[in-house]
Amino acid sequence: MSKIKEILSVLEEMAPLAYAEDFDNVGLLVGDQESEVTGVLVCHDALENVINEAITKKCNLVVCFHPILFSGLKKITGKNYVERSLIKAIKNDIAIYAVHTALDNHQEGVNKIFANALGLTKTRILIPKLNYIRKLVTYTIPENAEQLRNALFDAGAGTIGNYENCSFNSKGIGTYMGNEHSNPEIGERFEFVEADEIKIEVTFEKHLENKILKALFKNHVYEEVAYEILDLQNINQNIGLGMIGELPNPMQEKDFLNFVKDKMQSEGIRHSDFVGKPIKKVAVLGGSGSFAIKNAIQAGADVFLTADLKYHQFYEAENQLLLADIGHFESERYTKNYIVDFLRKKIPNFAIVLSEENTNPVKYL
Repeated sequence: MSKIKEILSVLEEMAPLAYAEDFDNVGLLVGDQESEVTGVLVCHDALENVINEAITKKCNLVVCFHPILFSGLKKITGKNYVERSLIKAIKNDIAIYAVHTALDNHQEGVNKIFANALGLTKTRILIPKLNYIRKLVTYTIPENAEQLRNALFDAGAGTIGNYENCSFNSKGIGTYMGNEHSNPEIGERFEFVEADEIKIEVTFEKHLENKILKALFKNHVYEEVAYEILDLQNINQNIGLGMIGELPNPMQEKDFLNFVKDKMQSEGIRHSDFVGKPIKKVAVLGGSGSFAIKNAIQAGADVFLTADLKYHQFYEAENQLLLADIGHFESERYTKNYIVDFLRKKIPNFAIVLSEENTNPVKYL
């Protein structure tokens, strides 16, 4: 039997919480991570009917996409759907874990799932995440350089786009003199030492910093490890919101929207004026994506598919692309299936259940 915290580590592998947007509320929202897991129910929204389903199916961990607990609560009295869900979960010892924008920003997450459903190729992140890359600079003797470098790579450092094990290494002379409390690897106390050293520079995603530093200290031969951590302005092309890709073959605008309606099982699509040119380059952003209209235009998209567009936002298409609102739930439709598949591969022979409840609050005539 596994504990909840063991399942959480797998979920963080799928969608690191550090990827989430600052405004979001992700991770374990309700429950004790030390509890034994009887089963995992994966859903889109952890509503009261879903908690009932978890009880029936003997699942005491509910993994949801949207966080049921988003803003602060001062009272929990059962007066609304959020409070009723939380009360039922707590009474029945059911934990709730949300992934939301942690999975939105993942290169294999929500928007990749959206793009795959449409058969898009040559996909890339639409809005790469800023201020997420850091650089480690450290110094060691040549005899230690390979071991140290490989340990840093194993901890996740040195990945740039499609390349791994990236580093820059330069030779130089290091100097030091230890005091009466020192125990130098080379030389003696109070001796001025000049030693050949290798300067190693590697970049890493900031959420890996503790892991990187642990590898540094464990594999460095010096008593006192000299190192620097620098924040970089570089974008991270593998993390961010939205995605853009290409259709295998161009489609006329109306035909394309009907294609999307079928693939995403949308009961209605609101869209801007047809531009009058074939659709080849497609930008997508699951959920509320009006903030990315300009990004889609700048990326040269022929169409931007998202949800929750307001009346005046359709004007922002500016006859430069087709803007389509396919529905919030619809744009994220296959996310829970992805989570189930991921967990079943990582935790075989364990009860991972796909919720059968439809939590889409929007209905169509």
